[in-house]
Amino acid sequence: MAYDTLTQRDAPLSDAALSQLFTEARTRNGWTDRPVAPELLHKLYELTKHGPTAFNGSPARFVFVISPQAKARLVPLMAEGNRAKTQQAPVSVIIAQDIDFHERLDALLPHAPGVKGYFTDEAVRRESAFRNASLQGGYLTIAARALGLDVGPMSGFDAAGVKAEFFPDSNVEPNYILNLGYGSDENLFPRSPRLSFDEAAQIL
Repeated sequence: MAYDTLTQRDAPLSDAALSQLFTEARTRNGWTDRPVAPELLHKLYELTKHGPTAFNGSPARFVFVISPQAKARLVPLMAEGNRAKTQQAPVSVIIAQDIDFHERLDALLPHAPGVKGYFTDEAVRRESAFRNASLQGGYLTIAARALGLDVGPMSGFDAAGVKAEFFPDSNVEPNYILNLGYGSDENLFPRSPRLSFDEAAQIL
């Protein structure tokens, strides 16, 4: 096949799509009261789950906090500067990682029976779970924008408190919180600078 012949799979997205996903997308601090339908959250996960993870381990666990009762449990555990926007957002997603993700590997990677034996060391599992759940959180961000949603990720929260409140008696640990919905321009800062290619990358 000639290199200048593109298939549907490797054709680039349109500039408008790239703008929606990256260049014009913003981290939102303010939110409209437009709700996010549960069906859309299911669709969001169905897209997210296809992003690659090591050994197809899929360690991320997602808790979509929507109800007033659930928000009342989460908001006090946020850093002070994150409480108001977490309360206002239609959905707050706790992105967590299951340190015992290896227990599902035989089902998730059926062509490699016994693969969970690679992860008998909890320190190894913990590192892999954190790295790959963080990747899955990134996939969730891009999938949300692709579905017309806005996002606002946050790392300021009481991790031990969220663990105790939402994941007791389990080996699931919170990674970060992401507000989700239809953003407003309230408290929208000017876009901050980004590093240039030469500052952040090299081609060897």
